[in-house]
Amino acid sequence: MEKKLIEKAKKEGRKALTEAEAKQVLRRYGIPVVEESVAADPEEAVRQAHQYGFPVVLKGLGTRLTHKTERGLVRLNLRNKRDVLAAAKAIARSAGEDLEGYLIQPMIRGRREFVAGLFCDPQFGPIVMFGLGGIFTEALGDVVFRLTPLDEAEAGRMIDEIRSSKLLDAFRGDSPARREDIVRTLVGLSRLAEEVADITEVDINPLVIGADGRVTAVDALIIIGDRPAGKTAHHPVDPRELEKIFYPRSIALIGASPQIGKWGNMLFSNVLAGGYRGEVYPVNPKGGEIAGRKVYRNVMEIPGEVDLGVVTIPAAHVPALIPEFKAKGIRHMLLITSGFGELGGEGRQAETDLVKAAAEAGVTILGPNTMGICNPHAKFFCIGTSCWPQPGPVGLVSQSGNMGIQLLDFAEAEGIGIRAFCGSGNEAMITIEDYLRTFEVDDITKTVVLYVESTKDGRRFYSTARQVSRKKPVVVLKGGRTAAGSRAAASHTGAMASNIRIFNAACRQAGVVLADQPMDLLDLSAAFSSLPLPRGKRVAIMTLGGGWGVVATDVCVEMGLEVPHLTPDVIARIDGILPPYWSRENPVDLVGEFEPSLPGKILEALIAWDECDAVIHLGVVGRTRMVLKSLDAARASGQAIEQVFYDEGRKLYDGAEEEFFAFSARMMEKYGKPVLGVFLDDEKSKTVREVEGSPYKGIAFLTPERAVKTLARMVDYEEWLRKENARSVDGA
Repeated sequence: MEKKLIEKAKKEGRKALTEAEAKQVLRRYGIPVVEESVAADPEEAVRQAHQYGFPVVLKGLGTRLTHKTERGLVRLNLRNKRDVLAAAKAIARSAGEDLEGYLIQPMIRGRREFVAGLFCDPQFGPIVMFGLGGIFTEALGDVVFRLTPLDEAEAGRMIDEIRSSKLLDAFRGDSPARREDIVRTLVGLSRLAEEVADITEVDINPLVIGADGRVTAVDALIIIGDRPAGKTAHHPVDPRELEKIFYPRSIALIGASPQIGKWGNMLFSNVLAGGYRGEVYPVNPKGGEIAGRKVYRNVMEIPGEVDLGVVTIPAAHVPALIPEFKAKGIRHMLLITSGFGELGGEGRQAETDLVKAAAEAGVTILGPNTMGICNPHAKFFCIGTSCWPQPGPVGLVSQSGNMGIQLLDFAEAEGIGIRAFCGSGNEAMITIEDYLRTFEVDDITKTVVLYVESTKDGRRFYSTARQVSRKKPVVVLKGGRTAAGSRAAASHTGAMASNIRIFNAACRQAGVVLADQPMDLLDLSAAFSSLPLPRGKRVAIMTLGGGWGVVATDVCVEMGLEVPHLTPDVIARIDGILPPYWSRENPVDLVGEFEPSLPGKILEALIAWDECDAVIHLGVVGRTRMVLKSLDAARASGQAIEQVFYDEGRKLYDGAEEEFFAFSARMMEKYGKPVLGVFLDDEKSKTVREVEGSPYKGIAFLTPERAVKTLARMVDYEEWLRKENARSVDGA
């Protein structure tokens, strides 16, 4: 039926169904639409009004009448025949020749109005929307989105996400909204999107909640036409090809230079200084030597095989390399050079032509416009800065080279181990989705961290991220979240950023952990790669000072975590550890006790507690300098403090802190709960502390806010995983 209505509308040259037609379609998909009928003239409208019973609503109906309210074509609360006739006359005047009849409905009353709809995003395809409706839709913007298809569980989560969801509960004497009706509406819209490709937009506003909780769609608009084609999808790159790029046995540096500060020199220096064990062949038409190594005039002069060609020559000369690469058998190019798609216009065409030639020659290009790549596990650091992070489990890809390099520097300083890094640049051939897929199948990678400004294929990004998230955390920071940021991203990467609300919705639906700031990426990567996931949101806090405990508690509650009261059994256990004047409450204040072994005892009491899912400790580590400053103050006051006592104090507290981290790791192994810390002092504020022989590590941050925020994101991810498992079990 719906296809016949659409075909009829198309033949008539229409871009929308009439309201009556739209509601016929929606009713077939289980959406609770208002009872209504079509009247050819005012007299028939009166007869139908009597059948429904007053009051009624009268609307103008016509194939060209899509925005009726603005034209005064909707008349509400008509109480008698005279009202209906007067309304019909007024509607006829306003509609003029566009009027083809009248639509009459019973007057549906309700103090709560919501909106539901469907539209097609150029990047992500069909999107279902739900939120606060009526006059508040645009003013407050309290709406949520989901990619289709969606099931009943996902529709339920949409309902819970809007800020005004409490309006769906019992409200000022009105019954709770029939949740199942809203779920049916959202799932129906999803089915409609999947089954009827000619529908590009659906707007149900308002979706009225009556006093009895009944849900009714009283107004509906369906737009028909061709859906946005979106960008041409890139051909996926085999993960084995990417592995060869990150594990080259030999590289040619095309554009190598003896001049300090040039890219051709920086890459040469960093590759060799990083300890790369493969063959390195500098290439420059001038020949000669660099640091005692022969410089080849072109790649054909190189005597051995070359796995990876690293290119820094000007953009205009790059196309000429493709036939040389083909002849030499070089199948992979790391194209550092800029001057392509990020410039727009001619640069974009030059990039397109280069990709076409490379594909025909069997050459895979990483870049262009990239800061390089590194693989600490192979001692391969082909990047534009002297940075050598330790090998580890964090896969890092950044569409901004500079952002990526800064994150690498921080990772090195914070002790966060890197699996591999790539500044993906313009992603002319290898896209963010390809890196995701590669990290998914890589056994070393435990956490994937991405800085994203745009996606080449939104649907592929969503489906790939969701697939990877089921196996390991994917942490994303989105650049271009504002209009100004989107413009900057376009000039930077040569691709406009997607609508941030749609992107975020896709990420949440895919289980992606969203970061708000660059440092969040490091905090989350450190935690996900070093700690077990929490099994719930209940947090136990131990603190060296009461104020920190108060702050941490407030932040926990604000982030959706719980800080439960201590139970009698835990209180009794801690009574045997702390002085009698401790607070007997969560957070547990250590009441200024500095005995080195005491924090471990409290930690064990809390982590063993059945009503605790994670432990945060504040000020337990980083106390060494406080002790030494106290000794300095004693010396400055004229007291004699022997150096041996001073040295022993440092040794005692340094050793106690290392032992505490090791003990924390053992407790995490035993109980499967994460332990996060906050430094008392930033003198030794390295986030990650290795613990020999343990799958877990010690983690401590500089502020309570960072620790709590990180834990909250871990809880969100664990909840998503649990729901996904339930979905798999249910076969959805």
